[in-house]
Amino acid sequence: MKKINTYRDLEVWQESMNLVEMIYKNMKSLPKEELYGLVSQIQRATVSIPANIAEGWGRMSKKESKRFCSIARGSAMELETHLIIIVRLKFINKDDMLPIWKQLQIVNRLLNGVIRSLNIEIIKQSKSLDSMNRK
Repeated sequence: MKKINTYRDLEVWQESMNLVEMIYKNMKSLPKEELYGLVSQIQRATVSIPANIAEGWGRMSKKESKRFCSIARGSAMELETHLIIIVRLKFINKDDMLPIWKQLQIVNRLLNGVIRSLNIEIIKQSKSLDSMNRK
């Protein structure tokens, strides 16, 4: 298992950065009149995912990391909704969206795993503190 020294070593951060690249490359095909509407919202939501993962890591607290990963997950859900909208409006073909959709699902799965793992660590930490306080 690879040692994690920085947020850049986290698989979830790396995969979310891949998602950012995919989004920026693919949003160029949307209509110009959507540049300040959907495109802007999609890009902000996408960039928010790795940014919140990094910010949570920087807080150096499991509780804060979980909070910021939860915010990143919310941004992922927002992005998912925007992607559904642009397919429904036929701005992008469903088949062309598939690689982005699959990448987003990878990020969601990894975020869920990190959040679950942090929950377990927080519970263990809390139990450990409770047992120390009883002594």
